[in-house]
Order: sequence, then structure tokens, then C-alpha cells
Amino acid sequence: MQNEVRIVGTARLEAAVRAALEAAGADAPSVAATTRAVMHASRHGVDSHGVRLVPHYCKVLRGGRVNPTPAMTLRRTSPAAFSLDADDGLGHGAAYRAMEVACEAAGEVGIAAVGIHRSSHFGAAGAYALAGAEAGRVALAMANSDSVVALHEGAQPFHGTNPFAAGVPVAGTGAGARPWLLDMATSSVPLNRVYLYRALGLALPADVAVDAGGAMTADPHAAAMLMPAGGSQFGFKGAALGGLMTILSAVLTGATADPFVIPMDGEEIATPRNIGHFVIAIDPAFFGGAETFQSALSAYLAALRGSTPREGGTVMAPGDREWAVERQRACDGIPVDLATADALGL
Repeated sequence: MQNEVRIVGTARLEAAVRAALEAAGADAPSVAATTRAVMHASRHGVDSHGVRLVPHYCKVLRGGRVNPTPAMTLRRTSPAAFSLDADDGLGHGAAYRAMEVACEAAGEVGIAAVGIHRSSHFGAAGAYALAGAEAGRVALAMANSDSVVALHEGAQPFHGTNPFAAGVPVAGTGAGARPWLLDMATSSVPLNRVYLYRALGLALPADVAVDAGGAMTADPHAAAMLMPAGGSQFGFKGAALGGLMTILSAVLTGATADPFVIPMDGEEIATPRNIGHFVIAIDPAFFGGAETFQSALSAYLAALRGSTPREGGTVMAPGDREWAVERQRACDGIPVDLATADALGL
């Protein structure tokens, strides 16, 4: 049956994720960070990067690609700059650690950045941007990945889906006081959404993927590469943004650039991929001042949400959809595709 899922309560799902990662040999810090990241995605409706990735993570932990017990090494190269060697572990722990370091340093010097190398797939970039925003910082997180996205007017994969996320702290209480949160791939859609659509038996939207012959396709099983954000007409924008993520996450940090990265879902699962990430944290107090920032942000968001929608539409700030999904799933449970549910024993 198409689009068939199993609804699972949050606590039960989180316990199953932890158990699977522990059984694959991951140490306690890796289990905690990866569970936190994939549950963030599944709770907020980013199902492509949620618990469905756990069987893959377990596979590469057992295969040797990912170090189950990494000993990360942090170097502070200036008051505002750091380099983190992730020791080929799961990327989630490295990204959370980097954001913590950047947020602390931003409190000292105003803005700080951490480049990460020798890492692996880190799931939803928004998990780390949200962590930074919840610490009171304007936070950016990004990563590179293996080649699955065509260049604008290109005929072969070149960039990865190369996500970018930004989180902004919002003062106050109530639904409108959750952080402003952007989490996007620089491709038309994330590759993991293609895999999710395969599992659910759904067709892809128009103008997001092409088959091996270069023709547009809505069949997720036929998709050979993705279009950059902007599609066939305006993909130069997404291609350039994807390139920027590569430069910041890989070229700048000492990680491997997209065209040379071992495919995430390839048969080779014994060799580390040296994926890179880059995070930035900004303390608003060092610029216009914390009170001025929050006052202006409050007025801006009120104007944004009060903007006239088109007929049948709803105007939302980035993150509003995720907070609504989070509230719904806290009550109703989290939908999990059947293959993942079976793999996790649910």
C-alpha cells in the first residue's frame, strides 16, 4: 500500500533508536547525540532526515566506515576560530559539540566559527542551528556531501545536497516565541527525501530530479541525480549556494570536496568519507545590543506573520510549520515508514 506508515509514540521511538545504535556498537556520547538529532527531525516533520536514517547509521558503524568510539580533537586557532577533528565518528556528536564551542566563544568575542573535518553524515542541519538559537545565539550550520546534484545546465552529478540551516533566538513566551529556523538543502529536494518517497510509494514533485538519460522524472526509483535549488530555469542560484557550502564545509576545513567523497549509499562501507561541516554562532549583544535586537525582531516577525496571504494561503515565518508539526506529533505520535519501523523492531 502506498504511503503506509506506522504511528509510534515519541518515547517508544526514541528508545528503539537508542537500542539500535547501542547494538551497533556506538558509545554513549554518540548514541545520545545521534538520537537527539534524528528525533529532532522526526518530531518536527523532517522525516527524510529522521529515524529512517538509523538503519543506515547502524550499517556503516558495523561496516567500519564510521568510528563507534570517536575521540574528537579540538584546536582553538584564534579567539574566534576553531578546528574540530571528528575522528570519523557519527557527525551528530561533532556538530553539536562544535555549536556548543562556537556559542561559548561568541559570548566572549561576539562571533565564532568551528570547522569540522573527518566527520560523516550529520542528519538535519536544523538540529544544530536550533541548538545555537536555544543558547541565545544567531546560529548557522552547514555541511558538504557526496555528488548527487547536477550543476546548472550540467549533465552529471557534481555537488552534494549540501544543507544550510540558520536559527535565530526569539524572546518571550507562547507559540510565537520559538526560534526563527531555516533548514534547507541547496538541491531541489534532499536526496533522503527521494529515498523516503521510494519507501512510501510517492511521486516526486516536478522539476526536482532527472533520470540516467537526463530527462525530468517524477519516479523516485528512476531519479539518477537532483536538480539544484531553482530547478531547470533558475538552478544557477542553488548550484552557487551548494558550491559555497562545499567551500566553507570542506575546502576551508580540510575535509573532502563533494566530487571526491565516497557515496553515502555505495557498497563501500569500510572506508571513512571525511565529510566536513561548518558552524557559526553570533551573540547579538555585541552588535546592536540584545534588547534592540529582540525589539526589532519582534516587530519584524509580527509584520511578517501579519502580511496578507494570497487566497487559500498561510503566511508563516521559517520554523512555524515545524513547531505546528511538533505539537501535533506530541499528541498523535510520529509516522514511521514500514521498512524503518520493521528495522527498529516497532
